[in-house]
Amino acid sequence: MTRTPDTPPEPDIGSAYDPPQTPLSVIHDDHEILIVDKPSGLLSVPGKGAHLADCLLGRVQEAFPTALLVHRLDRDTSGVMVFALTPHAQRHLGLQFEKRQTRKTYVARVAGRLEPATGTVDLPIAVDWPNRPRQRVDHENGRPAVTDWRVVRANDAESRVRLSPKTGRSHQLRVHMLALGHPILGDPFYAEGPARDDHPRLMLHSETLQFRHPDGGKGVRFSARAPF
Repeated sequence: MTRTPDTPPEPDIGSAYDPPQTPLSVIHDDHEILIVDKPSGLLSVPGKGAHLADCLLGRVQEAFPTALLVHRLDRDTSGVMVFALTPHAQRHLGLQFEKRQTRKTYVARVAGRLEPATGTVDLPIAVDWPNRPRQRVDHENGRPAVTDWRVVRANDAESRVRLSPKTGRSHQLRVHMLALGHPILGDPFYAEGPARDDHPRLMLHSETLQFRHPDGGKGVRFSARAPF
């Protein structure tokens, strides 16, 4: 696969890379767009080095040679991603993401009982340079980051929540949940002890994605059920 300036490599992922060899899960495709359900553990785009070459973009392009990247999900996050199948669609969708005109919801399982049942996190995020690729809340140098949350159900051990990011910072949901004192279960970077070790994967899934279709501008919504 050829890398372009629009698809820079993923940063160091911080652990051994053993991507799942599951078949490509296509939710929808037409003459302009492709919607897939990304598995956890697979990079969205290639990393640096041959050992990080396997990625969702490469697998998609094997089946849909004209596919172009629009956005990413973290390696450990699963769920809905859209790819453009034409340059026009890539420009159209790219502007929607840039102008925050898309709507995304995620499902997560977090440690402890999250209270109150709804709320908003408004905390700026910046790279934690000594500990890359970790990010951190940084009130002086961070970029604005906003996340709405709603608890679906909860007990003293954990809460199932729906998260709606209003911005698109790296690791935003993971950092914001940690800032609330409720790290996402299975998170290799931000959870500790049993909250990290007792779960087979990061419990974060991109459940729905809404945007305007590049052909005509009609609003469309795609979803993929969380596997946890």
